[in-house]
Amino acid sequence: MTSATILSDLGTEILIPICAVIGILFSLFQWYLVSQVKLVAEKPDADGKNGFTESLIEEEEGVNDHTVVQKCAEIQNAISEGATSFLFTEYQYVGVFMVIFAVLIFVFLGSVEGFSTSNKTCTYDATKMCKPALMTAVFSTVSFLLGAITSVVSGFLGMKIATYANARTTLEARKGVSKAFIVAFRSGAVMGFLLAANGLLVLYITINLFKIYYGDDWEGLFESITGYGLGGSSMALFGRVGGGIYTKAADVGADLVGKIERNIPEDDPRNPAVIADNVGDNVGDIAGMGSDLFGSYAESSCAALVVASISSFGNTHDFTAMMYPLTVSSVGILVCLITTLFATDFFEVKTVKQIEPSLKNQLIISTVLMTIGIAIVSWIALPSSFTIFNFGTQKVVKNWQLFLCVCVGLWAGLIIGFVTEYYTSNAYSPVQDVADSCRTGAATNVIFGLALGYKSVIIPIFAIAISIFVSFTFAAMYGVAVAALGMLSTIATGLAIDAYGPISDNAGGIAEMAGMSHRIRERTDALDAAGNTTAAIGKGFAIGSAALVSLALFGAFVSRAEITTVDVLTPKVFIGLLVGAMLPYWFSAMTMKSVGKAALKMVEEVRRQFNTIPGLMEGTAKPDYATCVKISTDASIKEMIPPGALVMLTPLIVGIFFGVETLSGVLAGSLVSGVQIAISASNTGGAWDNAKKYIEAGVSEHAKSLGPKGSDPHKAAVIGDTIGDPLKDTSGPSLNILIKLMAVESLVFAPFFATHGGLLFKLF
Repeated sequence: MTSATILSDLGTEILIPICAVIGILFSLFQWYLVSQVKLVAEKPDADGKNGFTESLIEEEEGVNDHTVVQKCAEIQNAISEGATSFLFTEYQYVGVFMVIFAVLIFVFLGSVEGFSTSNKTCTYDATKMCKPALMTAVFSTVSFLLGAITSVVSGFLGMKIATYANARTTLEARKGVSKAFIVAFRSGAVMGFLLAANGLLVLYITINLFKIYYGDDWEGLFESITGYGLGGSSMALFGRVGGGIYTKAADVGADLVGKIERNIPEDDPRNPAVIADNVGDNVGDIAGMGSDLFGSYAESSCAALVVASISSFGNTHDFTAMMYPLTVSSVGILVCLITTLFATDFFEVKTVKQIEPSLKNQLIISTVLMTIGIAIVSWIALPSSFTIFNFGTQKVVKNWQLFLCVCVGLWAGLIIGFVTEYYTSNAYSPVQDVADSCRTGAATNVIFGLALGYKSVIIPIFAIAISIFVSFTFAAMYGVAVAALGMLSTIATGLAIDAYGPISDNAGGIAEMAGMSHRIRERTDALDAAGNTTAAIGKGFAIGSAALVSLALFGAFVSRAEITTVDVLTPKVFIGLLVGAMLPYWFSAMTMKSVGKAALKMVEEVRRQFNTIPGLMEGTAKPDYATCVKISTDASIKEMIPPGALVMLTPLIVGIFFGVETLSGVLAGSLVSGVQIAISASNTGGAWDNAKKYIEAGVSEHAKSLGPKGSDPHKAAVIGDTIGDPLKDTSGPSLNILIKLMAVESLVFAPFFATHGGLLFKLF
């Protein structure tokens, strides 16, 4: 039972790639605008244009314009080189893993039918013949490699753009906070749009190329496409964990010795770990975050397509209805494009107080516009009613119900974003309470911070729970998959806001290292404080979408492995639940300890340099930055392998030895506990960081009573921030990849596990 869609198949074939190309062109245009800020000292024109007055002000403050620009360029080059060399080293290791895993996919999936090349009967329609399992193995391997490469390229491009923009943001800060904000935000937008458009375009082209071989066998076609999500997420895991360990080892080392022992400012050029710290912001928060959100986007699209391939429009081969998830993402790019103009062109940020509201408005505007966009897409690209496969039965769904499913995910994302902001921004009472607790030392600061993190889980979990209930009631697992897509439909804006944070953070560091005036440092600090909160909002989005995505993938896995029910009361499933719930703790322990071990080496090196290099504290000698960069690189590459192996091997071991029922328990358990730990870890770390910044800024009377820098409450706040660093930037954000990756991996290997899995239970 299905009726025709208003949008023709040809219209869909034109709309999706055009939106993706518009996204890429828009990002290139934003990059061109950023490149207009020159990193060479220009001679001012005689008519007072070209920054004549600004350079005069700088001269009055005793900073020569030419040397400042030159210093900024040198520091930027050092950061860019450090980030590039780390990513290349990381990609060499990850490349080896990629090849090994691609071989595993081919061997496991090919062996389902004993590497047979003859066609088989379709699972859901016995009257039709489908392509052999061997070809699904080949195409799954290809799509895995495509997803992995796209993820790597996304992260790398994001990092290059961020390192290109950080010094330019610093230089624009001389002209006022407005100019600096626009450069930082535009640079973030370059990454956001490149990533969203690239992900969409590669997935769309892959589907169309695979369709040439598969023809009418949509079941096989979209099963093989799931490899794309697996490739994206497996690269994201290593990017997130490796980048997270790198950035926090440097950050913790720089903070403990520099701020607490030597009492020097955060980004003081005398601190040997300061370049490594700035490199870390780019490889962890930009490259890692980019790969992470790309992985979420790829997986939610794959989950929706797999579930839909066995629906009524999957059976009747209605291309437009089938491509509904991609059409939603296409419209999302256009909506984000309009939204970006509100921050850069329609409303100018003139004062420090307008920075955070301007970034928050981005989320609100994009969500409101996207709601209208989804309504239009649901009306023209879906039949008025259709049936969705629901665990053995067919469920009738109306197009307005699917519209509500996408919207509930979209608005749940906004709610999670704002709750995260409330708990991590120092404009509100939770963080101010944490700052106040520093009066009595680091212990009370830690207690208050942990309590805040646990409490901040409540509303996001209810938001996720309600969106799951509503979307499942309306459209079964397909509803959950498109709700996840709804949350990620404004990914370009989310990433722009997210990348803005590390760019501003780096800009502040460069201002300090280049010896710029206190006035400019205040401006970059204001940009950075807003960026800290928006980074926490970005993590909230990533975690919320990961919960929905992994549930949708779990549903696709259950139907693909042909499990009719998952009964919690059976021992097979219950032991899986227990083990699954334990995995996020094991994973967090590994990543936290890795940061601790790497930070220990960093602290020893920074102390050694301060003690052995004569004239370092006085500023007459230069520290050895390269050794600290090398320590961070070596430690993170070595330490990212065990947590990565834990996540990648668990589904394989459980599926092969214990079977699909136990594996479904493991997936459910890891999802339930992983989401809670991820939210609380990210928010606790964010709150500690902003409590420290609240004391340092000393804007209100309350903050002034706790400061200034170097006071006992400030030292207690720095300790809290240092503990929170690995929580908010390594363990917390990596957990959302853990729950998604295990689910998508199980989905890809489901036919193998269903056929050959459960070896131990077969023996007894």
